Amino acid sequence: MAEILQRKLQAELEKYQSGQKELSKCLSARQKLEAQLTENSIVQEELTLLESTNEVYKLVGPVLVRQEIQEAKSTVNKRLDYINGEIKRYELQMTELEKRSEQHRETLGKLQQDFQRAQTRA
Repeated sequence: MAEILQRKLQAELEKYQSGQKELSKCLSARQKLEAQLTENSIVQEELTLLESTNEVYKLVGPVLVRQEIQEAKSTVNKRLDYINGEIKRYELQMTELEKRSEQHRETLGKLQQDFQRAQTRA
């Protein structure tokens, strides 16, 4: 009896640890997106300060290429929309992982209690 509970406990612990690793990866990816969001927001602010007579250049490989201001603004706005969408997606994924993690934690607690009871009986 105790061996079966110990195997169940080990399997549940592995599921819990796997979920924690996945949650950690999501958090890391979300932090990178937050940094990109901040960077692109600053670029957007700078572009709003420019006049139509100013020139904007875009780095393509090792070369700076002239770009229209409206095109640059459009590109940055699209990038911001994409980043915001990805952040929301990761937040939903993290919420789901946290729910699963909580369920695994509860199951682990019950299994530990059952295992301890089984050991005291033996």
